[in-house]
Amino acid sequence: MKFLFFAAAVSGLLTACDSQRLFEKNTEFKERTWKINEPAEFEFQITDTVKKYNLLLNVRNSLEYPYARLFFNYELTSPDSKSLSKNLVAEFLFDQKTGQPFGTSSLGDVYDHRFPLLQNYSFNKTGMYRLKVEQFMRADSLPGIVAVGLRVETNKPQN
Repeated sequence: MKFLFFAAAVSGLLTACDSQRLFEKNTEFKERTWKINEPAEFEFQITDTVKKYNLLLNVRNSLEYPYARLFFNYELTSPDSKSLSKNLVAEFLFDQKTGQPFGTSSLGDVYDHRFPLLQNYSFNKTGMYRLKVEQFMRADSLPGIVAVGLRVETNKPQN
């Protein structure tokens, strides 16, 4: 019981330190493989239409990932199910020439990346928004993709 209290306290402190974050959730894939029929879907609440927001995709991969780049589609829909933004995105996870992984690592062979989807974005109405992300590679299964997530944060104005 003491451990659960300690873990909750540490988690609360870490969350409180990140004042820009409105929402962050990651979907982990079984067997560390992102299958084409397993889109990652996220729902988040917008209550302030005056602020500007950044939407960022979190990708966690291992060295087992066999390609340099990752192609994915995303679609953002409004509370009334209208499509607001959709795009095909290609991002490098490894250097093409050296094969060295990009991103940050604190878990041995696992690397974390954060890719901007929408920056300085305005939502026109309050409510529950939805983002759907699908891998768009030529393979049905992508070994080495451990997790995909969404981070929604308030845009910090540049001084």
